[in-house]
Amino acid sequence: MTIPRDSDGFRLRGLDMTRIETFTDAAFAFALTLLVISLDPPTTMQALTGALVHVPGFVLSATLLMVFWNGHHRWSRRYGLDDGTSIVLSCLLVFTILVFVYPLRYMASAVTGSTASLMGLSIGPDIRTLGITSVHDVNLMFVIYGIGFMFMSMTIALLNLHAWRQRHHLELDETERIETRTELGTWCILAIAALLSMVTAAAFPNALPIAGWAYALLGIVMPIYRRRMRQGARRLSAERIRPVT
Repeated sequence: MTIPRDSDGFRLRGLDMTRIETFTDAAFAFALTLLVISLDPPTTMQALTGALVHVPGFVLSATLLMVFWNGHHRWSRRYGLDDGTSIVLSCLLVFTILVFVYPLRYMASAVTGSTASLMGLSIGPDIRTLGITSVHDVNLMFVIYGIGFMFMSMTIALLNLHAWRQRHHLELDETERIETRTELGTWCILAIAALLSMVTAAAFPNALPIAGWAYALLGIVMPIYRRRMRQGARRLSAERIRPVT
């Protein structure tokens, strides 16, 4: 039977959901509920308008949460691994996301609140309600956030590394091996960015907060990295089909 492939040419070996994938999906769904605007529905106009200012922060944090979910989902579909190492790493991811969800929600509120304040808009919470009173508090926030971001990125990187070590058993072809290395490198870059941000904030706790630039630079680094990897893949493919003269 022919195994279907995704848009990157990767064979989908894990179309049948495993119990660990179901458990991980449930954990992400629960974490998403912890990001909701308000657990209690608003009953007054003041409560409604007060809840709506948190919408941008919810969208930002939920989007980032879905990035990690998609990373685990893509890994599960491509490799279909259900061994001890996969279970341990997936459980570590679950534990981390359930802890990380609170720093994520706080960071999203701080980012949207400060952005709204600078732009003179009422689309985010009042930054003063978050208890941030100094640059030290901002840097501490980046340290706490960076720890969670780094651990989640490293966990998914380790899952892809585990799949790479099983490449002979999984019978990965050349396209799949290149894509596996690309995915592994992607999550390592994300982890390095979080580490750089965390170290910067911890080393200069009372200086002007610049730790966020480590994440901003990902918008430049990631496209360049993936473009170079794809160029290398096309070059290798061209060399394989080049006729011998």
